[in-house]
Amino acid sequence: MNLANKVGVEAMKKDVLSITDLSRGEIYELLKSATDLKEKRKAGEPTEFLKNKSLGMIFEKASTRTRVSFEVAMTDFGGHALYLNSNDIQIGRGETIEDTARILSGYLHGLMARVMSHETVVKLAEYSTMPVINALSDQEHPCQILGDFMTILEYKQHGFEGLKFAWIGDGNNVCNSALLGSAIMGMEFAIACPKGYEPKAEYLEKARALGGKFTITDDPKVAAKDADVIYTDVWVSMGDEAEQEKRLKDFASFQVNAELLGAAKPDVIVMHCLPARRGLEITDEVMDGPNSVIFEEAENRLHAQKALILKLMR
Repeated sequence: MNLANKVGVEAMKKDVLSITDLSRGEIYELLKSATDLKEKRKAGEPTEFLKNKSLGMIFEKASTRTRVSFEVAMTDFGGHALYLNSNDIQIGRGETIEDTARILSGYLHGLMARVMSHETVVKLAEYSTMPVINALSDQEHPCQILGDFMTILEYKQHGFEGLKFAWIGDGNNVCNSALLGSAIMGMEFAIACPKGYEPKAEYLEKARALGGKFTITDDPKVAAKDADVIYTDVWVSMGDEAEQEKRLKDFASFQVNAELLGAAKPDVIVMHCLPARRGLEITDEVMDGPNSVIFEEAENRLHAQKALILKLMR
């Protein structure tokens, strides 16, 4: 490929490293596509839209939902997904991220990466001529939020405007994407976390710049008051194991339980990005209760990611 053609390819490709790489209109378009793909799958209709195309999947972190959903997505599309454990490819033996991106671009039609550092996925995108998807980094998890938004729209069919989204937990990567995504879609965002566990200032500033309305409190009941959505996550994320004892103590009063649901709207939906530590951040009663949409949310990862793959790789 000569330089002119290479520049042309790079100019045409789109990466999704942050939920902010998608506009409100693009998110609605993806959710419509995801709903259509979900219906086709349940009806057994063929969807071999990516026949003979391959998606590379770099994993630096373990996964259940991410790996299975992306592999199934490519199978449903008539394509192929390659699992690339970072310890099994040369990137784990010192080959640079930049060289890896260039090499994989010659083989693949798309790449998703579940990585320790956000900088890794940024470099992969910068040096690839194929679209790159952030399937989780230490800063964001846009694929999770697309599945979450699909689920919210299924239960709150009038749309996102005016909904209150209550986040109960620390300001982690999923929180960052939920905060920014809520700003894009017009939802009020309330964060309840112990002091010292708030989202980083840069993400709060980004949300403000997007016109987001958010509040931060250390009282879960304040955040949950009149909420349409209550969302929680594990108190000890991958990489935080050394802080486990302190975190369990600090978050002891931040459990999503029946008492907390009492502060929200009667038709509140409860969400969790999984895996859950039942009995810690959420009770069995709530997780398995009538307000929980957690398992539908997990399934919708598949459909939302299929819509994203199709948009970027078709």
